[in-house]
Amino acid sequence: MKRSLLFLACLFALSPVIFAQKDVIRIESCSDAQIQHQVDSLKEFYSKDGFILLKEASVAMQSEYELPVIVPLTQGSWYQFIFIGDYTSKLYEVRMYDWDEKMVVYQKKQWGDVDGNIISYSYIAKFSEYHMIKPVQVNKHKKNLCGYVMLFKKSASPNGSSSGTK
Repeated sequence: MKRSLLFLACLFALSPVIFAQKDVIRIESCSDAQIQHQVDSLKEFYSKDGFILLKEASVAMQSEYELPVIVPLTQGSWYQFIFIGDYTSKLYEVRMYDWDEKMVVYQKKQWGDVDGNIISYSYIAKFSEYHMIKPVQVNKHKKNLCGYVMLFKKSASPNGSSSGTK
């Protein structure tokens, strides 16, 4: 009898955890013809410059909410990260944090800037560790937005080192 009461007490205590799974935020893709055109142009540009596309995703975003992206980076490798936001948003920001949660990159653009909806930056990892990239965009007229993230890595030259400079 005591065991069944203990079992029921544990079941009720864990029920919020078990049934809360429906509140999990799921990443959904989106489609935007203008963003796709920019993506295609940037892929061509960076591949001609010796970069290899490692990861890419179109993601449905909400205005004013960061989208955490976690990526493993290798020490000494040269990376190019690109975020493309909805062209009607008024503000675009990307923050990048290392494993110790130290912000190592911050970029901000506003509507009206040249290539205002694209944030692109180079980064050479100091350590082989996971980094978190948090893009966000702010739009006064739309709550649901489309965004696109890409991570490129500079391919090694035949002698084994990355070509070019940061």
